[in-house]
Formats: sequence, C-alpha cells, structure tokens
Amino acid sequence: METDQQFRDLMSGDDSSELEMVPGDFSYQGESVWDTQSPEWIEAAYDFSDGYRDFLDRAKTEREFVREAIKILEAAGFQELEDRSVLKPGDRVYESIHGKGLMAAIIGEDSAYEGFNLLGAHVDSPRIDLKPNPLYEQNGLGYFSTHYYGGIKKYQWSTIPLALHGVIHTQDGQRVEVCIGEDESDPIFTITDLLPHLAAKQMQKSAATVIEGEELRLLISSTPDASAKGKQAIKTYLLKLLNAKYGIVEEDFFAAELEIVPAFKARDLGFDRSMIAAYGHDDRVCAYCSLMALVGIEGCPERTAVCMLSDKEEVGSAGNTGAQSRLYENFLLALIDLSTQEEFSELRYRRALAKSMMLSTDVSNAYDPVFASVSDLRNNSQFAHGSAFLKYTGVRGKSGASEANAEFVARVFQLMREAKLPYQIAELGRVDVGGGGTICQLLANWGMEVLDAGVPVLSMHSPLEICHKLDVYAAYLSYQTFLTRMRLA
Repeated sequence: METDQQFRDLMSGDDSSELEMVPGDFSYQGESVWDTQSPEWIEAAYDFSDGYRDFLDRAKTEREFVREAIKILEAAGFQELEDRSVLKPGDRVYESIHGKGLMAAIIGEDSAYEGFNLLGAHVDSPRIDLKPNPLYEQNGLGYFSTHYYGGIKKYQWSTIPLALHGVIHTQDGQRVEVCIGEDESDPIFTITDLLPHLAAKQMQKSAATVIEGEELRLLISSTPDASAKGKQAIKTYLLKLLNAKYGIVEEDFFAAELEIVPAFKARDLGFDRSMIAAYGHDDRVCAYCSLMALVGIEGCPERTAVCMLSDKEEVGSAGNTGAQSRLYENFLLALIDLSTQEEFSELRYRRALAKSMMLSTDVSNAYDPVFASVSDLRNNSQFAHGSAFLKYTGVRGKSGASEANAEFVARVFQLMREAKLPYQIAELGRVDVGGGGTICQLLANWGMEVLDAGVPVLSMHSPLEICHKLDVYAAYLSYQTFLTRMRLA
C-alpha cells in the first residue's frame, strides 16, 4: 500500500526534515483526574463514593452483599427471573445464586442471540472462617479455632477488633443469622499476640510465620459455669449462653457458615476526605460500581446488559457459587430462552457467548511510593487517575490468566476516550515479583471478549484497604458506558 511505502521511505531516509514538520506531541501523558475533570464532576464523585462507603457497612460478607444488592435491584424495578415466563426489551430481572452470588440483567432491543454486554465482579473478600468444630476452652479462656480464607498476611489479623457474621441452621430447622460486633453495644472478639518483652524468638521468624494458621484463635469468653464444677466450665457456660440467645447446640456449628471480619466501619481517610478506608474493597468496590451501573441505566439498552456477582474468587472460583458454576451460565441461557421466543439452539447460544463482551471488574494494586520497588510506575495504576485496565494478570510469565485481544482493548479505550472518561493502563507489579488473577479467564473460556477493569487499591487484602473516591466514580461511569454503548465491531 502507498501508506506502507511512505512509512518505509521515511524510516529508511536520512533527512529528518519531514519529521520536524509533523505537529503535536504523540507521547502518552497520564493525567490526574484533579486536572481533567470539572468541580461538578468531582462533587458528584464524592457523593457517589459516600453512598458506597455507607453500603460497605451493611455488606461485609458475600451473603450480606447479595441481600443488600437485591434490595437495590427490587427498588429499581427488577423482578426475580423465576417469576417470569417471557421477557421483552426493557424488562429487568435478577437471580440469586444460593444467596452468595447474583445475576441481574436488563433485556436489550437486540436479540439475546446477538450476545450480551457483561460486568463481572466478585463479592467475597479475604477473611477468617471458623473451623467446623471450633469451640474449645483452655486455661480458663474460651476460643473458636479458625481457618483463614484467601490470601492474607496472618499477622495483620491479630490484636484488632473482630466481628462474627454468618448463618447457623439449628437441628430443629431454624435459620439463625448472626452479626455480633458491629453495633456499638455489641461485644467484639480478637486474636491475641505476644508482648514485645517475650517475643524475641517470634520476631526472628519470617512475616509469613510470625502468626501461624493454628494461632489464629479467636478469644470469645472467660466466664465459667458454676454447676460444671471445673470440668469444661468455660465451654459449658458459653454453650448455655448461645442456646439461650440463639437456640443452638454445639453440633449446629458443623453446618454453620460463620466468618470473622474486622469490626470497624468504613471511614473517610485524610484531612480532605478524598479516600475511603475500609475492609473489603477487594472486590466490593467494583461489585458495587457494577451493580449501580446496571441499576442506573435508563430505558432499554440496545444490547442486553448483565451484571454478574460471584463468590469464591479468592480461593479459585470453584463450587456452585463460584464463577465456574454453571448456575451463572444458566441465567444467560434463560435470558435467551425467555426473550427470543425462538426454538433454542445450543450452537446459536455458544455463538452468542462469542459475540458477548465483558469487563471483569476487579481491583488493581495502586502505586505505593512507600514500597516503590515492587512496581513499575509507568505500568502501575495510581490514585486519582481513573479506572485501571489490565490487559492481563497472571503470575510472572503471565501464568494463569487470559490476555485480552488487541482489537477489543483498542475498542474499549476508544469508547472511554469518546465518553471523555479518565482511565489508565496497569499491570500487577513488577515482573518476577508476584502477580494475581481474576475471573477474567473463566468467562474468556466461554468465548467472549474480556478485559480486566477495576479500582486501584492500597493495602490490598489487609483488614483495612484504601481506595480513592475519584477512581470509584470513574469506574462506575466506565462500567455504565460499557454496558450501554459497547457494540459489535
């Protein structure tokens, strides 16, 4: 082609005069949202993020997130999918996945066989779970033994106030919801640590073993039962207390789902209140933004818009509530079956997935100047620079992740530019330092185009993570723009 020949001639020539005549600066300049957005935009960002901050206190576990999300959906006119026998453009439906995952959609004008625009986040976070048979006493103290969930620094979970959340099913068929430690009048729990005076040997350990898994024992009581005469008196008194309040016996713990989470509330961080410090930003910040992006769509979108909120991402997305579960796919099948009024074709369904496009909405690590050595600043997300897009995650040699196709990445970025939304490109730290993964590869396996897009977070996987309000709002706008404006090429 003529253009190709001109390029070869230019690159092979010695005369640079033609280059000197080319106007403009073609380098990429990552800009802060503070410099590019209006005061009104920033005010809207603070308002939206304040709503997210308040939501977090009601949604510290995956069950609680789904419960609160359903309230939002129903207030916005969404109905349970199982109540519908036919779907038409503009209909809003949702389906709970065993109370720990969630699918929601707005039916578009196009046939569902033309594919979906999806947002996919996860609603579980690193935490500490109780063991199946957790209750014991030792030397006058009552404990729950635990098993941590997801990637945590175990030492970060000692000597902080902890709360107990979850559900217990009693032997007489009662379902008991537990939330202890959140109200100011509630007691809290904690995991103890050694005093520095006696910790010389402990302090010589690596950070990974300063507190070991079996030492994550939750301190819960110290009062003996007078009638027990010293034999298991602490445990006896506690079981009587739990039975009187909740109607449970010790064996009910075998089937219980009880999670230990930080007892403190989400708070504004900084004199300027520009950041939010809270437990569970990974990945509830992206899940909330995805949910609100769907709920905020007015009218009927051109393509069917879907929000997928899954469980178990922190431990591999397995199980019937993890993103690998066919239950999420069943929801998409139902959308086609109820909305097309055509004879179902599995081949056409598989091709519909291949026509689908998704943002895997998960957090990224924000650049931390205190620990600058683990990041490549030019390829790391930064606070107040907008939504962070990752073409790939994985570990070291991109192991364990899909990589978004260049054509799809280019189209997403063009969409962001057209909407004048702040965004940035990122990786998860320096090569050979570490890495991670999202549900991106799981949905890419279905054949759809998928790109990771999230909110930068400091102190990720700690009991107190930090995000920036401007990035939260930028993610929300990016997600909604994707749902409503992304089209097939």
